[in-house]
Amino acid sequence: MSPALAVSAPAGNVLLAVEGISKQFSGVMALNDVSLDVRRGEILGLLGENGAGKSTLLKILSGVQPPSSGRIVFDGADFMPASPEESKRLGIVTIYQELSLIPTLTVAENIFIGRAPLGPLGLVSWRRMIEDSRQIIARVGLTVDPRTPVSSLSVAEQQLVEIARALSLESRLIIMDEPTSALTESEVQRLLSIMDRLRQDGVAIMFVTHRLEEASHICDRMTVLRDGRLAGHLDREDGKPIELPKIIEKMVGRAASELYARPGERHKAGETILSVKGLRTVRDPEAPHAIVLEGVDLDLKAGEILGVAGLVGSGRTELARAIFGADRIAAGTVTLNGKPIAPQSPADAIALGIGLVPEDRKHQAIFAALGILTNFSVASLDRFSSGLGFMAERREREALTEYRKMLSIRMASPEQAIEGLSGGNQQKVILARWLARDPKVLIVDEPTRGVDVGAKAEVHQILAQLAERGIAVMVISSELPEVLAVSDRIVTMRRGRITGEMPAHEATEEKLMELMALDRQAGRAQ
Repeated sequence: MSPALAVSAPAGNVLLAVEGISKQFSGVMALNDVSLDVRRGEILGLLGENGAGKSTLLKILSGVQPPSSGRIVFDGADFMPASPEESKRLGIVTIYQELSLIPTLTVAENIFIGRAPLGPLGLVSWRRMIEDSRQIIARVGLTVDPRTPVSSLSVAEQQLVEIARALSLESRLIIMDEPTSALTESEVQRLLSIMDRLRQDGVAIMFVTHRLEEASHICDRMTVLRDGRLAGHLDREDGKPIELPKIIEKMVGRAASELYARPGERHKAGETILSVKGLRTVRDPEAPHAIVLEGVDLDLKAGEILGVAGLVGSGRTELARAIFGADRIAAGTVTLNGKPIAPQSPADAIALGIGLVPEDRKHQAIFAALGILTNFSVASLDRFSSGLGFMAERREREALTEYRKMLSIRMASPEQAIEGLSGGNQQKVILARWLARDPKVLIVDEPTRGVDVGAKAEVHQILAQLAERGIAVMVISSELPEVLAVSDRIVTMRRGRITGEMPAHEATEEKLMELMALDRQAGRAQ
């Protein structure tokens, strides 16, 4: 990632000042005496682990909820919006990770929703709306026709529509909450370039992200929260990116070397548990953009962690889905403990002893509104059944208590809705779900996506513990430092094929990137 050229706005050019803000919920202090400022024409990074207080602060600035105490000053005047609409009118717009566009409406309609330009007779002036939209989306580099339905746009393009809508409101401060979490690398670079352009136009941006490398390169300054308190501020020095170890230490209160250290020596891997030979899949008409596997060969051994690295679109997730019975296999064989298997569904794979922690935790792994106990035991209903069609609740709760202690799951009670947990604790509940089944093989796709930097180290340690128990673990990750940190052996993928394999102790980011970009058929990097 090439550094973005950033020149910090002068300290006297403060647009927003937060002074001693606190927020209390039912006796719990979510924010405690937090102060920061955002200057005109700068990008301020707001960083912190899950539960640090970032979301609470965003809701206060957005007018969703008031602070318990403290003062906010915006453009020289006291600022205490009673609603998100009032916050927008005053010039602060928040773009959340979950986009708020209406898919069935056009780009222009989404930009001007609720405030369409009117003609002389009081009717909507569609011509003016489309022309104004065309000018606004040009500012963010979006070249689609404003009459295009939002549902036909990519996630990255929808993100740009959100930014265009914020600009149409003449926003002076745009708050971006995890804007790059669902984007490809090229889309991320495009968004960062647009953020840089907005900065040059004098727009202030507050950038909330878990992706520290991006924040390091694009932010002029950073404010770090920890446990609801201000952990400190970080500034660029001599125009250079803010160093990652300094950011991590502020966030978690300990050195970065402790978080991405390679696991200690473990016992040697055992016999091959899972073997895939010549695996091919067919294109699903309902998922035309999914990658087709083209003859994948790999072995996974008991007690080892096999890392699978590849760029977006390499076929990593499709490989996991095929093994788990979620995608149809067209050719090739899969053997488990030397016996051929052909799971026709995830239920078949689970019965055989294969588990999958999917990439999209929110939509494919958790039942957000249900309790932690239900989310934990859902894959083991047969094991927690009394045999008479009723749940053996005592045994179910005892198992959850055991794994809660083992994995250090922080929760209020088993009945607490899982959506109320941090991303790291949600992930631990999903890992506990599979541990309760004692699987032979566990596939973990993006184990720390949406997880804060401190919880990453805990998840990595859990994966090592699973391997120590003799479970064959496959870890798929787009973060090369993560692949290098947790794996015993690493394979790389590109365009539905395996392009390389090496022991983790021989691997480097440079070697892996070369293999990930290698077109095996053409024999050259592309």
